[in-house]
Amino acid sequence: MTEDLLGRHRAVLPDWLALYYEEPLEITHGEGRHVWDSEGNKYLDFFGGILTTMTAHALPEITKAVSEQAGRIIHSSTLYLNRPMVELAERIAQLSGIPDARVFFTTSGTEANDTALLLATTYRRSNTILAMRNSYHGRSFSAVGITGNRGWSPTSLSPLQTLYVHGGVRTRGPYASLGDDDFIAACVDDLKDLLGHTRPPAALIAEPIQGVGGFTSPPDGLYAAFREVLQERGVLWIADEVQTGWGRTGDHFWGWQAHAQSGPPDILTFAKGIGNGMSIGGVVARAEIMNCLDSNSISTFGGTQITMAAGLANLSYLLEHDLQGNARRVGGLLIERLRSAAARIPGVREVRGRGLMLGVELVKPGTDEADPQAASAVLEAARAEGLLLGKGGGHNTSALRIAPPLSLTVAEAEEGAAILEHALRSTIQ
Repeated sequence: MTEDLLGRHRAVLPDWLALYYEEPLEITHGEGRHVWDSEGNKYLDFFGGILTTMTAHALPEITKAVSEQAGRIIHSSTLYLNRPMVELAERIAQLSGIPDARVFFTTSGTEANDTALLLATTYRRSNTILAMRNSYHGRSFSAVGITGNRGWSPTSLSPLQTLYVHGGVRTRGPYASLGDDDFIAACVDDLKDLLGHTRPPAALIAEPIQGVGGFTSPPDGLYAAFREVLQERGVLWIADEVQTGWGRTGDHFWGWQAHAQSGPPDILTFAKGIGNGMSIGGVVARAEIMNCLDSNSISTFGGTQITMAAGLANLSYLLEHDLQGNARRVGGLLIERLRSAAARIPGVREVRGRGLMLGVELVKPGTDEADPQAASAVLEAARAEGLLLGKGGGHNTSALRIAPPLSLTVAEAEEGAAILEHALRSTIQ
């Protein structure tokens, strides 16, 4: 059955549409932190549909909200008043920390970042964008144009002039040997030098923790230090919270709050987890920035009643059950468990991250050379034992990505860690 579906997939879908595993699996249903494939195999899900299933699979509160809304109306477009959209926008505006905030809903993180770029370049009358090396912001033409990860940037053509800033990867690059304070100072000096050689940019866009890049991040406070330099020149700060938002990092509700000395960003983008699998993305910005467009616009599918109902139910559950706190507690236990295991495995270069957003970078033992073959082998071995993981990284996809639903229990974290440790030991010589 799976082989037949794979053949049909290859016959009608693009060759560049990536599939995990030598024998790809079809996930048919899920519950809690587990999913099942079409062969009846059960898996502990440590990747959540690329960080989208934030709360749990088949959460009754969300399925009920979706079902009830579907029984009334599914969609009407933004040409008509939409109560669920207004209600979710009110909650997100308040949670964003951005003063006088306005919210625009999209269907994905890519579209959210597209919108943020449109706003920033229009507001600043500049098509120059600062982005981080090793970054990823989506698959559209403009988002690819600001993506600093070669493996996810299929073209150099772009309507934007993009300049890449150093600092998103703490443990690689020319400043890796420096202490945190000196690392930040060196990155700030690099930014100042860059700004001295170019026309004034519209904005800096940055993921507080780089997602596709392998869950890498700078020292806390880097973006606050960047912000001081940028504010002097009127350059906007766009925080790409598509993967880091909604409490996933445990310590903070938003990733930007690890760099909060300079206050909230000018523009914040979100997606993935807020819909718990439903297609929701969006942008939050100060009113003067959001309202800078001087032509009409709509969104046919952004903010549909059914997705907004899911988002409202999901956000309520997240807050009422303190899943941010759970991410902090369970994620803290998980990272220490993985670091303890990695200390005895020579091919593990680093275990990093915070909350339930963790990366395990693999290298060829005794070197600092990325080992993407080992990452693929560990992914296969973990799947064979009932654990689903992700991959990423700017160095040939050599990092394992761990991002389970935020309701993960301590017992499930221990189970997943044990499987991953065994998979690492059995594949890395």
